[in-house]
Amino acid sequence: MTDELIRIQSISSMDMLSLSIIVLFVGMFLNRKIRLLEENYIPPAVTGGLLFSLLTWFVYLQFEIQIEFDMTMRDLLLLVFFSTVGLSARFKTLAAGGRTLLILVVIAGIFLTLQNTLGIALAMLSGANPAYGLLAGSISFAGGHGTAIAWGAVAEEAGLVGATEIGMAFATFGLVAGGLVGGPIARRLMQSSGLEGSTEEEGEADAMGDATSEDPNPKAWLYPVLVTLMVLALCVSLGDLVNRYLSLKDVRLPGFLTAMFIGILVTNFADSIKRPLARATLDRFGEVSLHVFLAMSMMTIQLWSLGDAASAILIVLIAQILLMTAFAIWVVYRVMGRDYDAVVIAAGFAGLGLGATPVAIANMNAVTARYGPSTKAFLVVPLVGAFFIDLLNAGSINFFIRMIQNWLI
Repeated sequence: MTDELIRIQSISSMDMLSLSIIVLFVGMFLNRKIRLLEENYIPPAVTGGLLFSLLTWFVYLQFEIQIEFDMTMRDLLLLVFFSTVGLSARFKTLAAGGRTLLILVVIAGIFLTLQNTLGIALAMLSGANPAYGLLAGSISFAGGHGTAIAWGAVAEEAGLVGATEIGMAFATFGLVAGGLVGGPIARRLMQSSGLEGSTEEEGEADAMGDATSEDPNPKAWLYPVLVTLMVLALCVSLGDLVNRYLSLKDVRLPGFLTAMFIGILVTNFADSIKRPLARATLDRFGEVSLHVFLAMSMMTIQLWSLGDAASAILIVLIAQILLMTAFAIWVVYRVMGRDYDAVVIAAGFAGLGLGATPVAIANMNAVTARYGPSTKAFLVVPLVGAFFIDLLNAGSINFFIRMIQNWLI
């Protein structure tokens, strides 16, 4: 099939939004009906999105039509989601994790270095540009779909053909793998260590979030929604201004990082003047933007472009799974204290290092549902996933980019 024979069918931004919501509903339905998907905590956006991308692949092969999408809405949702991440990062909450949080941050930084080193080594062994190794490392696995898209676009501008699609493929398989290995890691650690589970009371486990009572006024929801919308727009706009300023100074950062930084400043300023943001409303915006963004991202994967790289993707995936499993068992579990909390943290870290924060939380939920609550794990792992992992990842990626550039020169 030659490029001259391919017809292009464009999908507008609003049409894409409608399709992505339908894709989400399809994914929710399939996850309810297929036990394997539900038990492994596969996000409905991944289920429905992959099914849609398979459909576009079929259309491409059978009808020689390539469907292209307007990415404007998806890119905006990415900025909105990371703004909500920043707006959730209160300094007092970050401080509450104490020594355990600090240790896990250091461990995460070490793991990102190992993950990128492995990715670059595999790329060099295969004779590919070593820069592709970062896509086979923390960009796609620890960073997830958002980071893969953001840095993939930067990589394509630098001449790495198909970087976004490859990164998305790694991120997709990493998301699934992260949900699959967390439970077995926890089970092995529980059996080998002889631990019996948690001694916490259920009431002690609910250590996250700000409880708020509902206003009896049926229209009370309007004010916090409008305030949240205004704050999110402010984060996106100011983040873009900061990013453009940094670009003038020859500092390249994905737009989502600057939006997240603005969010951190805004939420802590609001707390300091005794005008905290509505946490529940903010969480809803974050959940919706993440799910729709992920659905759009999965829908637009051009699977036919990955055919030649399928074997390489499988090799990288197996290598990263082995690295993650060994690191969780031999480093995370031992450094975090070799107790039940360390088991839950190790399971969550597996989801975090291969997939994303929601996968980490799903892994920990699966463990605590059987063995009991772990307040420490549910405090520190989401904090590392929601805030520190992106900062560490950006630093690690930039460090390895400079190394690769110096090596190629």
